[in-house]
Formats: sequence, C-alpha cells, structure tokens
Amino acid sequence: MKMAAAPVRLVAGRGLWLSPLLLAAAIMAGTAIGETRLPFLTVLQTLANHLWGAGYPVDGIEAGIIWSYRLPRAIIAACSGAGLALTGVVLQALLRNPLADPYLMGLSAGASTGAVLVTVAGVGGGAISMSLGALTGALLAFGCVVALAHAVNGAAGGGRATQAAAAIILAGIAGSQMFNALTAFTIARSANAEQARGIMFWLMGNLSGVRWEDVWACAGVSLAGVALCLWYRRGLDAFTFGADGAASLGINVQALRGSLITATAIMVGVLVSKVGAIGFVGLVVPHAMRFLVGTRHDRLVPASALAGAVFLVAADVISRILVPGQVLPIGVVTALVGAPAFALILVRGGARR
Repeated sequence: MKMAAAPVRLVAGRGLWLSPLLLAAAIMAGTAIGETRLPFLTVLQTLANHLWGAGYPVDGIEAGIIWSYRLPRAIIAACSGAGLALTGVVLQALLRNPLADPYLMGLSAGASTGAVLVTVAGVGGGAISMSLGALTGALLAFGCVVALAHAVNGAAGGGRATQAAAAIILAGIAGSQMFNALTAFTIARSANAEQARGIMFWLMGNLSGVRWEDVWACAGVSLAGVALCLWYRRGLDAFTFGADGAASLGINVQALRGSLITATAIMVGVLVSKVGAIGFVGLVVPHAMRFLVGTRHDRLVPASALAGAVFLVAADVISRILVPGQVLPIGVVTALVGAPAFALILVRGGARR
C-alpha cells in the first residue's frame, strides 16, 4: 500500500503548479452553473466588461447575476473552503489527532453562538457587528476549552505535554455541546418562527446572502492563514514527533500551539459569520491531501488550501442543482461526503490498533 501511494504522491506533488488553474476553473464553473445555467462565454464577457471595460453586448440581468451574485459567492466559497481546510491541518498537526477539526474543538459552535446572540438576542444594541460577535464567540470558546484542558492537566499531574492534546480534544467536545445548547436556547427564547427558520438554515451553511463586501474579509483571513501556516511549517513538521519531541528539537511548544490555535479561532469566527457553520471540510480535505502529497507542511498547507477551495465551490454548485427549484444548505452536501469519510477514518484507526 505504501509503495503504491509513493508514485501517487510524486505525481501529485509535481502537479501542484496546475492547482491555481483548477481553482480558476472551479470558480468559473461556480459562476456559470446554478439555478439558471449561463454560457461560459457570457461569464467571460461579463468579467471582461467589468475588469477591462471591454464593451461586449451582455444582457443586463445575466450580467447582474454573474457579477453581483454568483462570482462573489464562488470566491467566498473558495476562500472559506481554503480557510476551513487549513484549520483542520493545524489542529490535526498540533493535537496529533486525525479527527481534530474546528467543530470538535468547539470553535464553530462558539462562533455560531456569538453570531446568534448579536443578530437575534440583540447583544450589543446594534453597536456590534455579526462578524465581531462570531469572532468573540470563537475566541471565548477557545478560552473555555484551554482553561478546561489546563484544569484537567493540572488535576492529573505529570506528563502534561503528552496529555495536553487529549485533554484539549475532550474539553473541545464539552465546549461544543455547551455552546450548541446556548445557541438553541437563544433561538428558542428570542427568535420568531421566521427568524428561527432562517437561522437554522444559516447554521447549516448558507452562501445566499454574501456580496462583494464580504469577499475581502474571507479572502484576507484565508490568505493570512496560508502565510502563517507556511511561516510555521517547520514547527508543524516537528509536531509529527509529538509535543515532547518538538520541544526537544527547540520548538517553543506552548507559544506555537497558542499562536496557531488563536489564529485558527479568528479564522473560524470570521468565516462562520459570513457563511455559517459548514462541517467536515477541515476533517476530510487534510486527510485526502496527506495521501496525495505527503505529510510535509510545505506541500500539505498549499495543497489543502487549494483542495478545500475547489471542494467547497463544487459543493456549492451541487447544493444549487441537486434539488430542482430549491437551494440546499451547503453543509448538507459537505456532510454527505464528510460523514462516510469520518466513518472510514474511525475504521482505519481501529484496524491499526
């Protein structure tokens, strides 16, 4: 099996330079395919008109659909997929757990709670934006998880570097359940029937309301996440040997883990506030890319970001055409792929033991 995987990794690694072309093709497909199919030529002409003032004769309604609705939606899907995939790469490396992702850590649940408190319960009296509420919720969830994990380690005593990863995961599960309960309580207490329906749809992932002004925030955090992960790529590689092994190689384990998980919390908070809670991207994509390009983070980070972007754009397209006349929450599509992958990871992990 390992000998068969080696040529695949070699070919995939050499073909990484083609990935931007694949991403561009995915965004073009996401712009052209939807409830109403539009010719690729019309998409190209619309882009040329807006970017270079080409002056091609394009129907005004079609041009509006392409430029004001589908193109920003496809770009935000790509940015969100890249960011969520990176969070999975970071958490799985730092915690040395193949099942670690933002949802297991409680970050997405905290971000959802913060966004719902601002939009439904009116926390902040209109002075706090939804993005800031989601970011605050994600950071608060991260703080609770870290505090609980620290308490578990302190009570256990000894071997704290070895126990930290398991304690953080267990604390993340507890934090996730707590913040999900707070979200449900807030919706039940403060939202009317129409608000509750809209929020539940958004919590499963919804790109319908995104516009160009949302692109900059999503693109900014995703690009910053890629740059940060590449900057710390050697530290992430060192965690292959565990926290104790990384420390013996001169890595400041606490500083690296704290800075990267904090960056992950910020990324999740911003993305959840724009597109809702989309599951399984951070779980599935890093595992697929490890098979294709290996475990070295100088390749794994860009490969996971690009694959996550393409995966979420494709999922968004499927969510718009799977049921005629109805747009599904994008989280439904990612779960249809992610749930079997999650089961496969569990089975393979049990077989290795």
